[in-house]
Amino acid sequence: MNSPVYDIFVIGGGINGCGIARDAAGRGLSVYLCEQHDLAHGTSSTSTKLIHGGLRYLEYYEFRLVRESLTEREVLLKNSPHIIWPLRFILPHHKGLRPSWLIRLGLFLYDHIGGRKILPATSTVNLTNDETGIPLKGDYHKGFEYSDCWVDDSRLVVLNAMDAAERGAVVETRSRCIHANRENDLWNITLENNETKEQHKIQAKCLINASGPWMDTTLAGIEYKHGTEHIRMVKGSHIIVDKLFDHSKAYIFQNSDGRIIFAIPYENNRYTLIGTTDVDFQGDPDLVEISAEETEYLCSAANEYFTKNISPQEVVSSYSGIRPLFDDGTSDAKAITRDYVLKLDEENGRAPLLSIYGGKITTYRKLAESVLEKLEEYFPQMGAPWTAGASLPGGDFPHSGFEDEVNSLRACCPVLDAEHARRLVRHYGTRAKTMVAGITSREDMGECFGSNLYQFEVQYLMKHEWAKSADDVLWRRTRLGLEFSDEQKAKLENWMKEFKR
Repeated sequence: MNSPVYDIFVIGGGINGCGIARDAAGRGLSVYLCEQHDLAHGTSSTSTKLIHGGLRYLEYYEFRLVRESLTEREVLLKNSPHIIWPLRFILPHHKGLRPSWLIRLGLFLYDHIGGRKILPATSTVNLTNDETGIPLKGDYHKGFEYSDCWVDDSRLVVLNAMDAAERGAVVETRSRCIHANRENDLWNITLENNETKEQHKIQAKCLINASGPWMDTTLAGIEYKHGTEHIRMVKGSHIIVDKLFDHSKAYIFQNSDGRIIFAIPYENNRYTLIGTTDVDFQGDPDLVEISAEETEYLCSAANEYFTKNISPQEVVSSYSGIRPLFDDGTSDAKAITRDYVLKLDEENGRAPLLSIYGGKITTYRKLAESVLEKLEEYFPQMGAPWTAGASLPGGDFPHSGFEDEVNSLRACCPVLDAEHARRLVRHYGTRAKTMVAGITSREDMGECFGSNLYQFEVQYLMKHEWAKSADDVLWRRTRLGLEFSDEQKAKLENWMKEFKR
């Protein structure tokens, strides 16, 4: 029997690839997505974990990008209230840097150009008597408070992939596109399994390269009309330290080099996440890691504001990712546009190749709509845009109803304590009820691997969310990696290997 010809083949299981696959599948197109590692393995799990407009982008006159991002904040908040929630930011006024009037103007625009309806507006803060001033040095008396949102970035990717699969898309992880060529108005695509090295072929009418930092490497194996476009890889690194403050708000700090850094409550405020850097990167994206200079930079930037000084020796963990930005010739890494750029190669009307440069997690949904709009002439049968009003898996409850959902889960499964139930709802939303169906005792949960991670949850992740290793579970599905010892990780890894058999 001949294998099917897919409408769209997507290379890359990051937020852009999975968002496109979901949107396309929901419009009635047949979709195949391959990811060479795990979903969200690269850039999409190494962000600052924010759904935000990008306050500093106003300085570079990127008003379209900021407006679109601000509008998307509330769209995504309503559609994913389990993994996205409001977060207030404190911007202390540094007298030696941007003037107060300029900050006020930027925040006024931030409040009004994006159609804000849910999130509270900007306010002024007296840091001498507000709780947010307590951890700061005495030089900072005045601040501004504004709204953005927190997001569990890797779960956002996985949920898009889940929804795509539930709408008919094929999602294949640990599979690399090693070659693609056009033949008779179709793409012939060769995939290789990373683990077994077995190869198989897929045919599709359209090829979308959403491989992010691997863009240029992937294009080397694809037949297309070579242009002058390239990605510029810019590394962003973050450090995690023991918590530096007790309240639940985040900070945005100005630096003398013109950059900004964030200091954000992390993992139930047990830690503080500090980032990010902007450093040009060359080399293998699989080998990216924070440098000693970046660690020192982030510590020094935080020490400019906090009374409690931190040193590189106090860093609990760190991570780095590559922003695959469109190379616009800008010399300064921090000034390169974060907007997305779509390049279509048609080869005189033959099967199209669409390559995606740049983009932000915040605008992934709009990027997907723009991709499909660009492909309309090839697929006139596709449905209309639909994702703006559609919840992601588990997100079908009101954005203000998180606590009600926790109580509802505990009513369904009384054996769960409050902390465990909150974590499950944070990760899985209403799908947590499906996960715990039939559990009436601790014994029903199976083995505990640590930090309330039980066998029933790991089985769910392996069956429904493509988890195949301990790292998949601990770093890209649950964020429990910081809480696990090496011994516990090894125990989980061994159990998963046995379970797969």
